[in-house]
Amino acid sequence: MQKTGLVLSACARTWKSVQMASSGVARRNPLENKVALVTASTDGIGLAIAQRLAQDGARVVLSSRKQENVDRAVAALQGEGLSVTGTVCHVGKAEDRERLVATAVKLHGGVDILISNAAVNPVFGNIMDVTEEVWDKVLDINVKATALLTKAVVPEMEKRGGGSVVIVASIGAYSPFPGLGPYNVSKTALLGLTKNLARELAQRNIRVNCLAPGLIKTSFSQLLWMGKEREESIKETMQIRRLGKPEDCAGIVSFLCSEDASYITGETVVVGGGTPSRL
Repeated sequence: MQKTGLVLSACARTWKSVQMASSGVARRNPLENKVALVTASTDGIGLAIAQRLAQDGARVVLSSRKQENVDRAVAALQGEGLSVTGTVCHVGKAEDRERLVATAVKLHGGVDILISNAAVNPVFGNIMDVTEEVWDKVLDINVKATALLTKAVVPEMEKRGGGSVVIVASIGAYSPFPGLGPYNVSKTALLGLTKNLARELAQRNIRVNCLAPGLIKTSFSQLLWMGKEREESIKETMQIRRLGKPEDCAGIVSFLCSEDASYITGETVVVGGGTPSRL
């Protein structure tokens, strides 16, 4: 009986730490002195994650394919008093990935955290109509670039005694969004990549976890929810009667990068609010 009580008490403490991280009540600056790279972080989920990591004490290097987007996001977050810089990075280009890592090393002396958020979805339609060129683009950016960017940061993380990688997948990996076949497949692949990297990098004290957002209201996902009637119809089928916000993802990512999650690796956290299987 006593043993059962101890187990339940431990579970309660773990759940409390997750709740605190998600709600922003966690202890002050849990990521203090950490250096974080966040790809595709000038809008939507990526920007919310960059903001939260900086609010929690990290020095964040954000990135985007366009300089004007980088400049705008950096100015906005620096205006909040946050430690944020940025650089252009097309994750599909080796030289851009190298520059992103080099920027963090030059400015902050290393890398502790990588958030791989960049993704593309160039088509909407039947999977049988998708061309080879589209398959190549989706898998190159969404899957291969994630693996190669992780490879690029591992030596820098090792120099600092370890690190944390969070890969942003999608609920579409579990319950495919209609019309987004290649995107869904690429996100399913990221679940497997997470588990493989976690196993390989554990002995280097590098943890690898995954975030699978449900239907989050961003410009990237607007094709799925755009239009008042469609949005209201979707809400009616969900357990939590609203679409997700980018901020709903950010606290979980910060938790996964913190010492509170030091014994968690190879896992995927779904943030969905009961996302419907059919949209």
